[in-house]
Amino acid sequence: MEARQLFTRETKAISTARRSLLVIESIPGIRYNEIVEVQLGTGENRVGQVIEVGKTTTVVQVFGGVSEVDLLNSRVRYRGETLKLPVSPDILGRIFDGSGNPIDGGPSIVASAYHDINGVPANPASRMPPAEFIETGISVMDGLNVLVRGQKLPLFSGSGLPHNRIAAQIVRQAALKRKAEEFAIVFAAIGVSFDDAAYFIANLEETGALNRAVGFINTASSPVIERLSTPRLALTAAEYLAWERDMHVLVVLTDITNYCDALRELAAMRGEIPSRRGYPGYMYTDLATMYERAGRISGKEGSVTILPILTMPDDDITHPIPDLTGYITEGQIVLSRPLERKRIYPAIDVFLSLSRMMKEGIGEGNTREDHNNVFMQSYAMYAEGNYLREISTVIGSDALSDRDRIYLSAADRFEREFISQGEFERRTVEETLEIAWNIFSMIPREDLKLIQEKYIQKYLPKKGKAQ
Repeated sequence: MEARQLFTRETKAISTARRSLLVIESIPGIRYNEIVEVQLGTGENRVGQVIEVGKTTTVVQVFGGVSEVDLLNSRVRYRGETLKLPVSPDILGRIFDGSGNPIDGGPSIVASAYHDINGVPANPASRMPPAEFIETGISVMDGLNVLVRGQKLPLFSGSGLPHNRIAAQIVRQAALKRKAEEFAIVFAAIGVSFDDAAYFIANLEETGALNRAVGFINTASSPVIERLSTPRLALTAAEYLAWERDMHVLVVLTDITNYCDALRELAAMRGEIPSRRGYPGYMYTDLATMYERAGRISGKEGSVTILPILTMPDDDITHPIPDLTGYITEGQIVLSRPLERKRIYPAIDVFLSLSRMMKEGIGEGNTREDHNNVFMQSYAMYAEGNYLREISTVIGSDALSDRDRIYLSAADRFEREFISQGEFERRTVEETLEIAWNIFSMIPREDLKLIQEKYIQKYLPKKGKAQ
């Protein structure tokens, strides 16, 4: 981050050091999240952030960490401001670390302004409800779990499931239906391995997605405090592009579990009393301060849409992280281990996934007039096929009727053709709906009870032409 001349306050000595935490005597006016300069006894300078303010002491987390601290000769200087991100149109196409420093070999950002990474709360009266379709190019999302502008829709995954590949595919493919409007992606990788970091950077650079994207990469070896700042830096960049550059921005945050683990680690270092499973009691509030930065604002052309990705420990959807996330957000996309075992990609569980804002983004003018009917009929058909699949394991497939076998075949085809698609295959929403209609042509016409007759007449392929 670019250096600037700042008003600094009284320098204080360090009284205690615990790993990367420094305990310093408090001074009047010190603020939570304020940035400080730490001068070690060796003469080396580090940047830190105030994470706790007490009557007599202040706790500082050092960016980059410190292995040894000379308590007598090390000093701290308060800079009088919180962590800020330098912003300008030049941030598009750039990759930064968890402190906001460029890591792509390019020059430093010539800032037109510096924005506080904690954001500025929007007036609730000016907020507009999420609306309008974002096309991800993934059928199971665009057809059944639509993402709309201003929404916060998390993706719940498990260890070893392909959430990173899905995240990269969404970053490559996401677009607006109305091409005239400007669209951007802000991507933040939080606490990832070096291999994952290299994968995301290569994906952005090789596919050309970087031209309309801003990347923030924080590796697992980076200090804990940087894992906490990375998503806020990303959201600050998104707010700048949305509210000041009138762009529609999709923010992809992966992995929120690493963020919450960093929050727990920091709370343990501070000696706080833990809550559920060792996580701090304020984790709900902390997550809400990030997720609620999504939205649309009256009088502003742009929008901020958030797609947080998190891995559920032991595939437990009741774990505090997915549980609290579900309370704040507007639905969830859940990955399925059984589908992954069938080598179906993307392995998205149709029945556990839900987009509560879907109806705001589909239909004539957004996607297509028959979208809602196709959505309901797809669920009904696939649910019956899965039910018959379970029944057949008990009574045997020979006991099934001809109609039952049709639904079994339709469910298998739905998984092979609708849910499953290539990692680099981008489908338009029209192509997605046509796939569903082709599968509907397998089942008896009288069973299409959730579709209006006019749409059946218009879109249902004739038996001889069905694929």
